[in-house]
Amino acid sequence: MPDVRTVLVPDGLEGERVDAGVARLFGVSRTKAADLAADGHVVLDGRSVGKSERLNAGAMLEVSLPRADESPGLAVIAQPVPGMTIVHDDDDIVVVDKPVGVAAHPSVGWVGPDVVSGLAAAGYRISTSGAPERQGIVSRLDVGTSGLMVVAKSEYAYSRLKQAFRSRTVDKKYHALVQGLPDPVVGTVDAPIGRHPGHDYKFAVMKSGKPSVTHYEVIEAFRYASLLDIHLETGRTHQIRVHFAALHHPCCGDPTYGADPKLAARLKLDRQWLHAVGLGFEHPGTGEYVHFESPYPEDLQRALDIIGTL
Repeated sequence: MPDVRTVLVPDGLEGERVDAGVARLFGVSRTKAADLAADGHVVLDGRSVGKSERLNAGAMLEVSLPRADESPGLAVIAQPVPGMTIVHDDDDIVVVDKPVGVAAHPSVGWVGPDVVSGLAAAGYRISTSGAPERQGIVSRLDVGTSGLMVVAKSEYAYSRLKQAFRSRTVDKKYHALVQGLPDPVVGTVDAPIGRHPGHDYKFAVMKSGKPSVTHYEVIEAFRYASLLDIHLETGRTHQIRVHFAALHHPCCGDPTYGADPKLAARLKLDRQWLHAVGLGFEHPGTGEYVHFESPYPEDLQRALDIIGTL
């Protein structure tokens, strides 16, 4: 049975669109609110209304919400994530430092820990926007990549952050240890990325792919590898790994994209040397620019110490 909720439309929502008002009042995404209206589950003063109709202050609004066990998608099961650090927390956002081996959210075939389930286990209530298993997630990191992620707690924050990522105003800073020395030492990789035609789990530079832009600068050059400072203009899946593999400078420890397993063994790496070290954006609640940083995890620092001795 649906969860039927009834409220009087507050003065502050006078003239607001139905989908926007329902989203704010009942903590669902605007897309979900529009779907509810389209299915006849939004009733205003006894009349079913569409998503683009306007609310009247004082009117009786009745919304039939699906119960949690009726919602499609993968279940989010509260599961503590050892090593996941909360870097910042307020009413709108939570910034986490994700360890390696942790997914951003539940997905088909993944049985390990994930950020969404870890936040649930820690008692955080995050935005209900997005697919049920991806609630609050506005950007992702690969399971094998560690570092900073921002998760939306309010519906408004989710909307603002998604727009910020789409408009490319978020500063996403990574450090990567790649094989060899890129030439030039400061440059931009502008090459479209698409799903690899021969491997479902891989991506590749291809003409039919989506526009993908990576800016980089060599921080330090070693005999066998280089430490890079990287800023992403776009955010495609595996973007950094794919772009530098295409340049024949794969991330150390990344056999999926052609890294030398012998060098990885010498560096004691069992994952790609890639870390989201910095994240900056306009705070969706205050409008102020905020910036967060993450130190290297122990395994990456150890590999960096070793490469300097080779």
